[in-house]
Amino acid sequence: MAGEAYAVGQVAAEELDGAAEELAGLLVDTVHGGGSLGFLAPLGRAEAVAWWRALAPEVAAERLLLWTIQLRPAVPANGRHRGEVAKLMVHPADRGQRLAGRLLAVLEERAAELGLRLLVLDTETGSPAERLYEAAGWTRVGSVPDYATDPAGVAHPTTIFFKALGG
Repeated sequence: MAGEAYAVGQVAAEELDGAAEELAGLLVDTVHGGGSLGFLAPLGRAEAVAWWRALAPEVAAERLLLWTIQLRPAVPANGRHRGEVAKLMVHPADRGQRLAGRLLAVLEERAAELGLRLLVLDTETGSPAERLYEAAGWTRVGSVPDYATDPAGVAHPTTIFFKALGG
């Protein structure tokens, strides 16, 4: 899935079935490259395809907005002003081209359009993603030791961030 085409295009529910094969390659490559996305290596292609396709009902119900990054608007009545950001992925061949920052900016813009005023996320402490969020103006809340494991199963601390959106 190399190239800029995937960098900013939001994926609709009806597109997921057809896009799942290509997106699965991105997920597998990211996990096998050490990306901490909630999966352990080795991640099989069939499992990755099934994971992407299983997101379709949430995307259709607008409980999940999807690019190669995810936005989950909060559901509780007292939290509808916020959302959670997760699973930022850029193909290894495309890293270093500022695509992650573009994806994050597009997500933030869409979140603001939806009326979300606060975003939260967590990321592996010390990872390149942590530096990306800091550079994009996110505020570090703190870290939690041994919060998640990397694809090899080794536990790492996780840093929690938030960003208040204008408005």
